[in-house]
Amino acid sequence: MKSKTLPLAALASVFLISPLFSQIEAEQSVIIKIMGVAPEEKVKIDETYPVSKHGKLSLPYIGEIQAAGLDSDQLAKSIQKAYRDGDIFKEAIIQVFSNQTQIDPVAQKVHIGGKVQKPGPTDFTKGLTVYQAVQAAGGASEFGAMNRVILWRNGKQQKIDLKTEEGKGVVAMPNDTIEVPDKTILGK
Repeated sequence: MKSKTLPLAALASVFLISPLFSQIEAEQSVIIKIMGVAPEEKVKIDETYPVSKHGKLSLPYIGEIQAAGLDSDQLAKSIQKAYRDGDIFKEAIIQVFSNQTQIDPVAQKVHIGGKVQKPGPTDFTKGLTVYQAVQAAGGASEFGAMNRVILWRNGKQQKIDLKTEEGKGVVAMPNDTIEVPDKTILGK
């Protein structure tokens, strides 16, 4: 009887230890899903992210976060904590799936949301402006305020007036989040 329980215990320990061997590595990609947020926020977060050669992810609203060396559960808890500590998503639940695929280091995204025709990620190219990124999302909807666009970069926000020449010249960076807010009652 004891000889049968020992192999079962050994087999169980393999399953308990196996997450340690599935650590995220630099230059691979991970799939991140968020739950407990509004649908327009979900489309900004849910996607595949590249892990840089330095082992970091760049996420909307919070910027860079260490990923390499962590397993999927550890990274999910780290991201969830960063969003909660930053008062961004207090009730969010994060899931991380290790893609185990080597990524193309030049495949980068800009995330566009709010009152645009087609919210979601768009490909980043060198020289892309915030205005061009909004246009790639189909432009502002009839309810979008182009004079108060919010640019999120590395956890900080900046308001941009995309109706001015100066505003139209602001250059986007990989993993920026751009949000076109609602117009006010006065239509601005």
